[in-house]
Amino acid sequence: MAYRLLGAAANPLIVLAHPLGMSQAVWDNVIPVLLPRYRVLTWDLPGHGASQAVTGEQLTPADLAAEVLALAELAGAQRFHFAGTSVGGVVGQQLIAEYSDRLLSATLTNTGAVIGTPDLWSTRAGRVRQEGLAAMSQEIVPRWFAAATFEASPALKAGWCIQMGRGDDESYAQLCEMLGRETFTGKLSNKSVKVQLLGGSEDLATPPATLEALSAELDGAPLEVFDGVGHVPSVEAPQLIAEKLLGMLAMDLGDVANHGVAYTTGLETRKQVLGEEHVARSTANANSLDAPFQQMITRLAWGELWSNDDLTRRERSMITTGILAALGREELTLHLKTAQRIGLTEAELRQVLMHVAIYGGVPAANHAFALAKELGWGE
Repeated sequence: MAYRLLGAAANPLIVLAHPLGMSQAVWDNVIPVLLPRYRVLTWDLPGHGASQAVTGEQLTPADLAAEVLALAELAGAQRFHFAGTSVGGVVGQQLIAEYSDRLLSATLTNTGAVIGTPDLWSTRAGRVRQEGLAAMSQEIVPRWFAAATFEASPALKAGWCIQMGRGDDESYAQLCEMLGRETFTGKLSNKSVKVQLLGGSEDLATPPATLEALSAELDGAPLEVFDGVGHVPSVEAPQLIAEKLLGMLAMDLGDVANHGVAYTTGLETRKQVLGEEHVARSTANANSLDAPFQQMITRLAWGELWSNDDLTRRERSMITTGILAALGREELTLHLKTAQRIGLTEAELRQVLMHVAIYGGVPAANHAFALAKELGWGE
């Protein structure tokens, strides 16, 4: 599998899946908006982009979901957000159906519990095997985008025709057969996953009616249709879909003033920021004396503060490191390590500690610089 894993290990992971016949490049203009707050993983489906072609005789949604879970394990994420378009949305439905406990949220765009008909996909698979993707791309690619998008960007068709033509014919054909054979009717109800559906008014492959039917399968999951957009909103309207993703991914802390934040919410964030091994050690070392204290800091520090999206985790790391350095607290060691997980640069840490020197005292900054060097900061 060809994949990209971008961003800090301490941020929540989002996995992005691309449509049939395309590649992970469809997310290129969305990724920069996500990276300040999220770790991003994209990959190429079998026989697409730079991924190896299929070796068996049949692909299933379970096979593709297994790829996602293997990549999430590689990223060290027990739970993750997912977003997928077209056949990428079919992968998301498989995850919802069988692995809902692994999902923090799911955004499914331009997809359906049933897409097309068995005859349509069987015919296309046969033609691809006979004629090849390069020949058929001129017919298929125009169906992906709204007419106005092609007029505004003439190179779009040529570029994606070339990309599609480089794909593996058999892999594409097997994915077509999978779409004709597999449906998720009756498989998605009563799953405890936060889901949003997005579509395009100009989508010929999965029109709004297809998404409305999927919404019904998902117990009325909210659906928004983008006006003037076709089958691939991440290419046609990247800013718009990025905004919708950020809204979906943001943690809903509820009425914090009156009800606080649940322990489980703080624990999820604590594991992401500090690492599961550290949190497991802290939990294992707790006894009757300090167990309530561990509960308190998990709810308050990690639930109410670090889970809040008003600041990025990078910004919170700089603030926390600066305060601990100025006060000379023992936890400075932990948070200097955390700053590495979050992806602070050497220049950023230097500026934090320079501020400590001016506003907190040179001895405190000197101690923090020495400790940071012991932990591998600097060259």
